Amino acid sequence: MILRLAGIQYDSIVDGPGIRLALFVQGCSHRCPGCHNPETHDPQGGKPVELSQLVEIIYGCENIDGVTISGGEPFEQAEPVAALASAITEHGLDLILYSGYNFEKLQEKALADKNIYRILSLGRLLIDGPFIQSECDLTLPFRGSRNQRIIDLPLSLRAGRPVQWADLLRSEL
Repeated sequence: MILRLAGIQYDSIVDGPGIRLALFVQGCSHRCPGCHNPETHDPQGGKPVELSQLVEIIYGCENIDGVTISGGEPFEQAEPVAALASAITEHGLDLILYSGYNFEKLQEKALADKNIYRILSLGRLLIDGPFIQSECDLTLPFRGSRNQRIIDLPLSLRAGRPVQWADLLRSEL
């Protein structure tokens, strides 16, 4: 199976908690003005990569806390991303996802595409929502604009509504 990939960052500390391998998928129909990765918009850009090759790269990484799949828009390549998400979690790594769709829209889309549900069910956190330039705030952890949320996926899927990670952190203080 092939995933169209824009790039890899081997030791990211800004794409989720801990040290992460960040994969940037190619193709994004959101095309948010001011996007941090506009080169990922063209679905024909980047390069096709065999999932087995990506799995080999991921499994060969030492001292990472997990993998982040960003973009582009990961959910526009749902089938290969779902297969890759399974390989990531089977290896004991946690998975962080970025999407221009919000959690509620992804739940709706998951009704028609089982791969979207599979991706969500394997993820730890989802940073959701489009980048909105007028809400840009570079002091926010792991996101670029104030409208974007950090969603705890296991709790949200059980609750049937978005449960924000920040809410969980505040309740523990």
